[in-house]
Parts: sequence; C-alpha cells; structure tokens
Amino acid sequence: MTDSVRDKITGEILDDCIEVHRNLGPGLLESTYEICLLKELELRGIKAINQIKLPIEYKGFTLDQDYRIDILVEDEFILELKSVEMLLPIHKAQLITYLKLADKRLGFLINFNVPLLKKSGFQRVIQGY
Repeated sequence: MTDSVRDKITGEILDDCIEVHRNLGPGLLESTYEICLLKELELRGIKAINQIKLPIEYKGFTLDQDYRIDILVEDEFILELKSVEMLLPIHKAQLITYLKLADKRLGFLINFNVPLLKKSGFQRVIQGY
C-alpha cells in the first residue's frame, strides 16, 4: 500500500469515527460504536472486519487466548475502540501489544466517550517507534 493510499484511508477512518460520534454522541457501549463504525466503513467501500481472534505464539506453539482485535481495516490498521471516562496508558499498551502480535504497524485508539472525538478521543499509534 502506498503512503498516499494509506493517508487517504486513515483520513477516512477518522471521518467515519467522527460521523458515528456525531450521530450517537458519547455514553454508549463500545459494541454499539463498533457496529456503527463497521457500517460507516462499509458505506465508503473500505474493507473492515471485527472481533478478529489474535492467537499467541509462544516458543513455537500457537496458544488460543481470547484476545481480539476490535476492527481490522484493509488488513493493515487496527482500531481499538473504547467508551471510557478517559484513556489510560494501559489502553495504549494494549494496542501496541495487539500491533506486535498481529505484525501490524499502525493502529488507532479511539475513545467515543468524549465531547469532541477529534480533539481528545482519537490517537494514532505506530508500533516500533
């Protein structure tokens, strides 16, 4: 994927998150934002799937642990959705771990429980940097 395509898709992800937040507002369950965001991405023709199982590779063994990626966009970007009072360092650490386990580079930590999503609810996280 070229940088210009990557930038276009990440911009559309932010726009879709804002659209969902504008329509629903804060205070709902994470699962509600997830299903609505999936619909927004679909309406834009962006490939996105949710609740992707993330196995653990340990000493040559694949272990079935119940870690799940909230949304995987275009098989490249991980979206970790929250609906919490405020994002904590553990939320970012969780996304970084998911990026490592899934061998992905870029993820977004999105908290829908804020007054203005673009200002305080959307963080870009790059694994390894």
